[in-house]
Amino acid sequence: MVAADSEGPKDPGIRCPSHRMFRRERSIPLQSSAAALCNNLSVLQLPARNLTLFGVVHGPSAQVLSAAPDGVPLAQRQLHVKEGAGVSPPHITQVHWCVLPFRVLLVLTSHRGIQMYESDGSIMVYWHALNSGDASSVQAVFAQGIAASGHFICVAKGPNIMLSEELAGHQTPVTDIAAEPVQGQDGMADMVTADDSGSLCVWRSGPEFTLLTRIPGFGVPCSSVQLWQGIIAAGYGNGQVHLYEATTGTLNIQINAHARAICALDLAPEVGKLLSAAEDTFVHIWKLSRNPESGCIEVEHCHGECVPDTQVCGAQFCDPSGSSFAVTGYDLTEILRFGSV
Repeated sequence: MVAADSEGPKDPGIRCPSHRMFRRERSIPLQSSAAALCNNLSVLQLPARNLTLFGVVHGPSAQVLSAAPDGVPLAQRQLHVKEGAGVSPPHITQVHWCVLPFRVLLVLTSHRGIQMYESDGSIMVYWHALNSGDASSVQAVFAQGIAASGHFICVAKGPNIMLSEELAGHQTPVTDIAAEPVQGQDGMADMVTADDSGSLCVWRSGPEFTLLTRIPGFGVPCSSVQLWQGIIAAGYGNGQVHLYEATTGTLNIQINAHARAICALDLAPEVGKLLSAAEDTFVHIWKLSRNPESGCIEVEHCHGECVPDTQVCGAQFCDPSGSSFAVTGYDLTEILRFGSV
């Protein structure tokens, strides 16, 4: 076990650099502030066009922005919830880009349904309405949690996973989904889902989805989950990050990373950097690796960043190498950018 608090790591088992690795860069203005939702930021890098796209949710709308490498905003588009049945106000719960083998789609989830757009948000290509059921029911129907898994787009709806089929694996609402391609197996991918009780389910995707293992919760919601080289990183409402073996569900490392609830995790797949952001105003970056002799997971604390007086609600790396990241905060009308020193 290793431990850290909002000021940085205290446990001698966590290696820590002697210098700052990131510095604040030019912010990107928003038309509306970010909503207080977990994982409320999605980033898509377009190297061929020298652009980066950002997606942020604000109530019934999502803002899709494009920016140059220096942070100069170039264009902004507002996407709204499609009209549908129901008496409750429509709100978007998440916006996320899904990178498929031959296509990139922008996916919005809401209390109304699932909307899929071309990557720039210009054209809606698919709309899936949620069945609101009996209006007198006290159970809310919504979609939340998005991931691309092979040729599939996986979206959480209530306690189940909506794919080309519906997979029942959770007893409480699903909060997040993460997926990673299986090397050397085309069209196959590992996927992990998290829920409000803290339980995790690990799946093998393909023509048929198979539940590989179930990791029991401990009564604390898991708000965000990531998957990298067989390592599951799960962020919880008590500020902890747990690192599990995906194949066995074994807990290898517990990091007391934050003083308040974690709202977002992200991974830079090329280098194994893990980003954690929480309501305590801090963003931490960790380096994951495996000991070549024992095969055990090891963690190094790389950087800590405070966003003063801000309830952070979204954070994501802006490139696969983890050389830059962006942050959103509740009632903050800008996207904060940080780049390597």
